[in-house]
Amino acid sequence: MFLCSSSSELDNHSIYPDWRLLSDYTSLTIIIPITEEHVVSSKHFIIQNSEEESTFIKDLTNFIRNIDTSNISDIASLDRAVNKFASTVEVTWEKNLKVINITRHSKSW
Repeated sequence: MFLCSSSSELDNHSIYPDWRLLSDYTSLTIIIPITEEHVVSSKHFIIQNSEEESTFIKDLTNFIRNIDTSNISDIASLDRAVNKFASTVEVTWEKNLKVINITRHSKSW
């Protein structure tokens, strides 16, 4: 095990030469304190059959219906059209999503 020389874990170690037996190595134990840490995470979603879902689908359908494909004649123009579509999906998604913060007290289902 490698530890940084300025590491506080080095203060909590024990060496057991009696445990060596026939080996050239001796046992070393280190007590490393592990603190409980609360990690906040969130889930982004649109609730099924909600007004937000209907708005999301309607906005995307309108955008797709109005895409002008007549000027897509090369890779660069196709790339611009695809990027515009991707950004529209992202903006529409963010406009209609619901954010749920997941904590240790959240229901698992």
